Amino acid sequence: MLARAFANRLCNRVPRETTRTVGLGAMGRQDRQASTEVALKKTPLYDFHRAQGGKMVEFAGWSMPVQYKDSHINSHMHTRQHCSIFDVSHMLQTKVFGRDRVKFIESLIIGDIAELKDNQGTLSLFTNTKGGIMDDLIVTKTDQGYLYVVSNAGCADKDSDHMQARLQEFKAAGHDVDLEFMEESLIALQGPSMAQVLQKGVGDDLRRLTFMTSVLTPVFGIQGCRVTRCGYTGEDGVEISVPSGDVVSLTEKLLADSEVKLAGLGARDSLRLEAGLCLYGNDIDETTTPVEASLVWTIGKRRRQARDFPGADIIVPQIKAKTRRKRVGLISTGPPVRQHTPILSSDGRVIGEVTSGCPSPCLKQNVAMGYVEAGFSKVGTSIQVEVRKKAVPAVVNRMPFVPTKYYMGQ
Repeated sequence: MLARAFANRLCNRVPRETTRTVGLGAMGRQDRQASTEVALKKTPLYDFHRAQGGKMVEFAGWSMPVQYKDSHINSHMHTRQHCSIFDVSHMLQTKVFGRDRVKFIESLIIGDIAELKDNQGTLSLFTNTKGGIMDDLIVTKTDQGYLYVVSNAGCADKDSDHMQARLQEFKAAGHDVDLEFMEESLIALQGPSMAQVLQKGVGDDLRRLTFMTSVLTPVFGIQGCRVTRCGYTGEDGVEISVPSGDVVSLTEKLLADSEVKLAGLGARDSLRLEAGLCLYGNDIDETTTPVEASLVWTIGKRRRQARDFPGADIIVPQIKAKTRRKRVGLISTGPPVRQHTPILSSDGRVIGEVTSGCPSPCLKQNVAMGYVEAGFSKVGTSIQVEVRKKAVPAVVNRMPFVPTKYYMGQ
């Protein structure tokens, strides 16, 4: 039921282009009859997903597995207790070259990239001149003469256009910078047994690879892989950028370990929500500032002082002056809450809206995040959510809901 509901929510949230290749029954037949069909994009693992029993749905213009033969809950718990592989090849991977590469990327984002050590990365945000969040991304300062950037699939066209427009401005001003949009695949291996599984296939000691650091290394004999210790589940994990011709082979080698199973979008969504992590388009967008989204920590101290990033004149004053609304975590009783569920004060007044919500497989409670008026954002505040036209008790809760287990070193 959870997986089916998630698939429905995905299909409702993302405009359908066609389901010619994803097999969604009557809905697919209706779309095949549409006169404006545009084929969904496929990752290099598409045929592998189908062969493994993956249930394919549309997500951000891609045909992606929402789950496999295991239930959504079993996949979720397997990731928390062992480890799972997620196909994230739909995400945009970019290399930024040139002498002025740091200056270039810092002209687009709020993070302090100059202060990073070699092969260290950080979560950051593209912002617009009004202070809104255009996308979230991870930027790694490699020691190979380029920055490695990973951003969201749903924003790929917008992000690439944005970077290319800025690139032309930079080059016209005499700066040395260039971009390469990568063709490599990307898989995420997430869970507490990740290190014992992956260590068998790499020569580097993974105890030296801490959270948000990266290394170029062969993986199970496959050359040209970049392993970054990060992920979007709250667990210890890595993302592996791998030549697309080798991604099926690498996935099969990892699955040969009994600790590893495949997991889809359904588990990824509930895992990231338990970890208190935002989904772009749901929890953050161009109408949301980093301060409203409780993401002030992503703004570098030097950048705050210099106010040299897009929207700084709006964002920086908000840090001290506070904002009208704030992103918070919620735990509720009764029926689960979903996106767009109204959030109410104790006297029934609408004070906000849920942006993401699901039953937590780990906590056996309903968890959600959303935006409320700032006066109701304190942890422990009793509020209500409106589910099926009935007010249901809820409480503002600290995030993450489930403690994160990122590897920070021994």
